[in-house]
Amino acid sequence: MQTDLLNRRLFLRTASTAGGLLAAATLPAVAGDVAPDVKSVPPPKGTIRLALMQALPAANDQDRNAAIAESFCRQAQQQGADLLIMPEMWNIGYRGPADMNEATLDAWAAQAVDAAGPWVERFRRLARDLGMGIAATYLECKNGKLRNSVSLFDRRGKLLFTYSKVHTCAFAFEAALEPGAGWPVAPLDTGRDIVQVGAMICFDREFPESARSLMVNGAEIVITPNACPLDPLRLAQFQIRGFENAMTMAMTNYPAPFHNGQSIVFAADGRLVKQCDESEQLAVVDVDLMDLRETRSRTIWGNAWRRPSRYGDLAKPADLPVFRRTNQHDIPVE
Repeated sequence: MQTDLLNRRLFLRTASTAGGLLAAATLPAVAGDVAPDVKSVPPPKGTIRLALMQALPAANDQDRNAAIAESFCRQAQQQGADLLIMPEMWNIGYRGPADMNEATLDAWAAQAVDAAGPWVERFRRLARDLGMGIAATYLECKNGKLRNSVSLFDRRGKLLFTYSKVHTCAFAFEAALEPGAGWPVAPLDTGRDIVQVGAMICFDREFPESARSLMVNGAEIVITPNACPLDPLRLAQFQIRGFENAMTMAMTNYPAPFHNGQSIVFAADGRLVKQCDESEQLAVVDVDLMDLRETRSRTIWGNAWRRPSRYGDLAKPADLPVFRRTNQHDIPVE
């Protein structure tokens, strides 16, 4: 009874303070490295060690890009990583034609690979051989349709899920992609713990429904391959996606001069764990799972006080004229 009363007082104090949640616990500014380099020290019990592959691709050379990724994977394994995360669509370095026409689009589409094909299979075998999870990203061809996908392999080389970007962009080559369906979450066995991992890709993080769906499906950690410039507002948005859902968020971006790096990890309580600069690097960081789960057990956000029965409007198509859009091919956004 006393615990319930204390929890209710915490809720009332937070909800009634001017400024709401930020007044009760101001979130840290997004800036600077705050996590020490772990080097080759074994990961402590109760943690998961993530490796953010902030790397420059060899344009759209798939063989060279696979070799670059393998090199980063081996470095990550030497530093005791449990999971390496590639940037978005790594197999072709997120490259597309500048001038879109039928010929250039066909040439771009020809680079798509099968999720069970040799490019992806290379990383399944590598995950097994290294005893380390790998999130491999690529332009996928599925049933004749193009998708922007990530396949998560565990340390035994088992495929946990393949997720395809739901919120595909409306510009250039991305407008030719088929949106994915669903928000899979799977248990990743590190050998020390089992962690519930989900994924979203780049533009997905700019929609609250993405992170909320992953939270509802049980995600503790959300991996986010990315390919775009990251400014303070986008980083703060990503921070809030984790904070309001009590999930740890980990994003890997491309470095300069392609994009501006800033690969980042936020704890479930909104704390900045690691932020990269714009340079090419392998960022290896420990996430405290006990702290994550303690946060989730006490938070008033996440699924703690939701009223799903009152949210029917969220599933309705909102046909508001001010928000009507078509993509670059003049097709209305779904």
